[in-house]
Amino acid sequence: MSESLRDYTSLHLGGPAKRFIHAKSEEELVAAVKEADETGEKLLIIGGGSNVLIGDEGFDGTVVRVETKGNNYHVDACSGGMITVAAGEDWDEFVEWILGKGFVGLETLSGIPGTVGASPIQNIGAYGHEVSEVIARVRTWDRKTSAYKTFSNAECEFEYRSSRFKKERDRYVIIDVTFQLKNGEMSLPIKYEELARALNVKLEDRVLVEQVRKAVLSLRALKGMLLDKKDHDTWSAGSFFVNPIVGADLAASLPADAPRWPQVDGRVKTSAAWLMERAGVKKGDFYEGAGVSKKHVLALVNNGNAKASDLIELARASRKAVKEKFGITLEPEVQFVGLSLD
Repeated sequence: MSESLRDYTSLHLGGPAKRFIHAKSEEELVAAVKEADETGEKLLIIGGGSNVLIGDEGFDGTVVRVETKGNNYHVDACSGGMITVAAGEDWDEFVEWILGKGFVGLETLSGIPGTVGASPIQNIGAYGHEVSEVIARVRTWDRKTSAYKTFSNAECEFEYRSSRFKKERDRYVIIDVTFQLKNGEMSLPIKYEELARALNVKLEDRVLVEQVRKAVLSLRALKGMLLDKKDHDTWSAGSFFVNPIVGADLAASLPADAPRWPQVDGRVKTSAAWLMERAGVKKGDFYEGAGVSKKHVLALVNNGNAKASDLIELARASRKAVKEKFGITLEPEVQFVGLSLD
């Protein structure tokens, strides 16, 4: 059955799919992937559609939407909990549920749109923590060998906003994710200045997890990073670009007030939003039906009548401005289907 992909993405963009499958069980998911692979059909797998920009022409192949549900967990008095969650579960609903069960470790990742299965691919992170800190293993379907394969945390090759599943995006289909979380009421150490200020605490302090979740959701709302179907200023894919990690010499050449977060390998991470704003990209800028969010410069939005091509042009202009001003090429955090920034 042909469906418009705009109905399944947070940007509300994307043309029709030649074939669309709602995979509501693990068996349906694997069967759909196997069928496409055996027949040579082009395949696109989506979850919440919150980190993807699909071209106006749509997708000339099979789109499988992961809608699998379910979880199970085992609690140990010493080690905490091992929680296995199906890939199609909504991420924030899972976070809210697991915090309510008395587990710690996901509170700063509250409010991130998408599904559980997408979380290890991108190694989602926010406010000083990443999901890789609490993932024990990831179970996948290996399309190359047509067999299940489970990866330990180390085997996932997690990096900043990346993993082996992102590097080999067309090979592994995430089936479920197992998290190892501690029992408790107090959060992980607060490592992000903005969040510390919102909580009125010092860096490295610990706070009740429900207070952290509330503060994170409030901060995300202020930035337009909580999805609202009625508010076009939230029709985005979250942060469009990742914060760049550059060499020490290039970092030293940036203005004195540029954010700098030293990395263990000697490189330095800086802020994509800061670079964009200093390069002249302004909140509320627009190109045709696409715009820069009025709340956060990193969120490129569909103002209600955008085409995917409008958003790409706006992204190109923003990227070009930063390159010309600072010599840094911003890399997209968003996955493109039928489109390219180059």
